Amino acid sequence: MNISYNWLKDLIDIELSPAEVGEMLTRVGLAVEGIHPHGDDFVFDIDLTSNRPDCLSHLGVARELGVITASSLTERTETTAQVPLPAVLAGEIVTIEDADLCHRFTARIIKNVEIGPSPKWLIDRLEAIGERSINNVADITNYVMHELGQPMHSFDLDKLAGGRIIVRRAKADEEITTLDEVERKLDDTMLAICDEVRPAAIAGIMGGLESSITDETVNVLLEVAYFKRENIRSTSRKLNLSTEASYRFERGVDLENLVRASTRATQMICEIAGGEAGDLIDLYPTPEIANTVESIDISRAVKRLTGLEVESNKCLRILTSLGIDPRYEDEDPDKQVKYFAAPSWRHDIAIEVDLVEEIARHSGYENIGTELPPAYGAGEYQATEPRHKLFRQSLVDLGFDEAISYSFIDTKHDETIEVVPSFVGRELVTLADSVIEGAVRMRPTLLPGLLAAIRANFNQQRKGLRLFEIGKAFAAGESEGALPYERDLIALVMTGGDMLQGRAIAERDVDFYDAKGAVQAALEAAGVEPAAFSVADVRHLRKGQTADISIAGKLIGYMGRLSDDISAGYKFKQPIYVAEFDLQDALDVAQLLPIYHPLPKFPGITRDVSFVVKREFLYASIGETLAVHLNESFRGVSFVDIYEGKGLEPDERSLTIRLEYRRDDRTLTESEVDALHKDILEHLARSLSIQPRV
Repeated sequence: MNISYNWLKDLIDIELSPAEVGEMLTRVGLAVEGIHPHGDDFVFDIDLTSNRPDCLSHLGVARELGVITASSLTERTETTAQVPLPAVLAGEIVTIEDADLCHRFTARIIKNVEIGPSPKWLIDRLEAIGERSINNVADITNYVMHELGQPMHSFDLDKLAGGRIIVRRAKADEEITTLDEVERKLDDTMLAICDEVRPAAIAGIMGGLESSITDETVNVLLEVAYFKRENIRSTSRKLNLSTEASYRFERGVDLENLVRASTRATQMICEIAGGEAGDLIDLYPTPEIANTVESIDISRAVKRLTGLEVESNKCLRILTSLGIDPRYEDEDPDKQVKYFAAPSWRHDIAIEVDLVEEIARHSGYENIGTELPPAYGAGEYQATEPRHKLFRQSLVDLGFDEAISYSFIDTKHDETIEVVPSFVGRELVTLADSVIEGAVRMRPTLLPGLLAAIRANFNQQRKGLRLFEIGKAFAAGESEGALPYERDLIALVMTGGDMLQGRAIAERDVDFYDAKGAVQAALEAAGVEPAAFSVADVRHLRKGQTADISIAGKLIGYMGRLSDDISAGYKFKQPIYVAEFDLQDALDVAQLLPIYHPLPKFPGITRDVSFVVKREFLYASIGETLAVHLNESFRGVSFVDIYEGKGLEPDERSLTIRLEYRRDDRTLTESEVDALHKDILEHLARSLSIQPRV
């Protein structure tokens, strides 16, 4: 937005340099991005936010300067009360058929004008702010728009069929050639300003070529109106046509400024182009009620929300200078202010926070201190938080780093990553608008965030990674309007080599059992009973290296190696092992407390045994089978190794286990161990049909 320094000085009496003006405007939120000389003038390049259409004019900027400097604005428009033409007579010239889209329409006929070039001062003013001169009447309407913020349009009255205006919705496929000489097709959602035969302008956007002002124009109809913002925005998008007028109408103009703008333009036309002004026509079918904001103690609200100490009198002075009027209880000024009425040019004043923002702007954002908000209650851990800490600490001890990723992901993951069992069959949550382009799904799984972190690290040449995340996952509520379904999940990923401190090369690559061990260690640290792992087929995991995770017979998640298809999609060139399960399900089981036993006084005896088994045979079946045989002499079984290759059939492999025998009260004899060992092997032969390898 370009604002002329000299033009501002015509509207407000200030003795400030351009640099001082720029600094003051920036301080109150009207960011001056540059000050450019133009002849004997200076032009401010101001970056305005979309909620401040009142500053899309020199008047709006001057109003802000008036508050800063405590100066009054200079009235440049004749202040004599305007008596509009009676509605009965006005209807012969202007008719509004769609008052829901046109809230107010003013018109004035100016006869016997002389179209010609504008005076030099007017051309200079327009050129300073980047506008080109067309002719005196067109330049005046443009000038007043930049001065007062009100778009307007001038018609050649003699080219309007019937010499009148009808404001109506366009008919389907109705056409108009606009001032840019482009023929445009309208539809019945668009508002048009028409004569008795055809559209003469697209309301709030651009006039028509056929009724435009030319050198032959003698009689002018000046239109200044207020159109519904949403309709102008919709029409502008449909026609792909954006103008200075539509830019302002879309954001909101001052409904009560129409007569002033019309009078100002009429005065200038009569002074510069000659002519005789007729009566004002002012049709106001849809009045708007000013926004009122309740604030019992505005000074206290400022302190509460910003920390600024601003006295009530100063708050009132700032707001009043901005046109925001205090309203007293029972209209008694001796009583405390209860409401504030927003002026017609401030569409953004709706709640108390907006009032606080205005006071903070003019008190100085730079005066807002940095401090923590007050706490009115003591914090406390959730019931599961201590166990969450145990999960975290155990994984950190295993060399994992904790990651925190976004709670929204791309919908493409819906088809590639299988959710944990507690989310199966649930409808997912879709955001209406994304914070990150494409990420409109509230995550039902933590894995996409961790995989993105792996990719980011790979791009930085970090290949050995162990990451985990504990966070919320989301699904839709049980019924419409219900709160979303939320669960705490834990996910981990690991890849690369098993590095030792001080070594540059990994001892070995991590594998499925490293990931499984990490899950087991985390569960054990948090006091969760041992998890059961069983062969599974999961969409995002590689077949043959995938397992279900169950606690107390309840399936809570999955783990395994990332599938080749997904790895290829991320361009991973090394195996990625992942695990994810429902943390709430895991913690629903009563916590197991540590039980301490004294160190054994007597030595134990171990025997390694190898079995030839089919490839699909699972070591876990041996553990489950022997669990019932654990006693004071037989202490347990553990996995040793698997061999595949020479001496075995293609569908066979050698599984080696270790059996431990020990008593707490004495040392077992060799014969006792032999008997126990024989009994165990016979039980395995009967139960699982496996024999020791010879």
